[in-house]
Amino acid sequence: MPYRKSGSSGLKLPLLSLGCWHNFGGDSATPSQREMICCAFDGGITHFDLANNYGPPYGSAERNVGEILHDLPRDEIIVSSKAGYDMWPGPYGSGGSRKHLLASLDQSLSRTGLDYFDVFYSHCFDPEVPLEETLGALDSAVRQGKALYVGISSYSTSQTSEVLVLCRKLGLSTPVLHQPNYSMLNRWVEQELLSFCAEEGLGVIAFCPLFQGLLSNKYLNGIPAGSRFNQPLSPLRKNEVNEQNLRVVRELNDLALARGQTLAQMALAWVLSRESVTSALMGASTTEQIKENLEAVKNIEFTNEELAKIDRIVAKINLPKSLWATD
Repeated sequence: MPYRKSGSSGLKLPLLSLGCWHNFGGDSATPSQREMICCAFDGGITHFDLANNYGPPYGSAERNVGEILHDLPRDEIIVSSKAGYDMWPGPYGSGGSRKHLLASLDQSLSRTGLDYFDVFYSHCFDPEVPLEETLGALDSAVRQGKALYVGISSYSTSQTSEVLVLCRKLGLSTPVLHQPNYSMLNRWVEQELLSFCAEEGLGVIAFCPLFQGLLSNKYLNGIPAGSRFNQPLSPLRKNEVNEQNLRVVRELNDLALARGQTLAQMALAWVLSRESVTSALMGASTTEQIKENLEAVKNIEFTNEELAKIDRIVAKINLPKSLWATD
């Protein structure tokens, strides 16, 4: 497993990281959850990504994953968590306030049973809170020894720029990672954010590189029975899985097969072919998926002809324009 530095920091991440958003919730850790985490670690994936509200129910993924991670060598793994989105009812249950972020951090450490997180993120920008307050809370997390590094997620380029200016001006802990949504089908970061982060020494870890499974073999023959798509909390919207988009996915699959890869492997490799991307954050529901995805790092090189063909294929996708627009 190759590793890359997170921007100009000393933190190194594996090219593939394991996201624990889905399939790690529930009342208690399951044998399959343990198998997936151990399979990932055995394959060189040493970074495990969480958030306070991952589950369902909220908080359960941190509890379950934390229990499993205690069987792994703490100094050989990177554990991250986030706060900012809805977590509990009331005025302090979400947002970027110092009150919410530091309370959430303590709760997350308690659930995981960890003494510290390697990376603690502001999960989303909060326009109702002064950015200095949000960044000050992240800085406190580092000064209190509860986080080694801090990061931001889903911030626009202009918001990211303001973050760096304020951190340098006020002497606050500067984020080492930006975690945006990035895949072949969601390329808004290519407008400005990727180049900005590269210039400013900020690492990038892409979440949803498989577009919630659409860039895999799962939907090649339509929507399978038992798919997460049919569940009430499906992250895929109904208008995203249509016949036009499935034709696009099948064309991409043909190109992947010509490269000697599965569609998921090619989609991960495509994200990782961007040198400014530190790591791709993949999800999984089985150890077989993890083993398949691990093969992606063996070939992340694309010819100009392949890249041009991918661009021509995905240009036919029927998705919201916001996925392609600059901020």
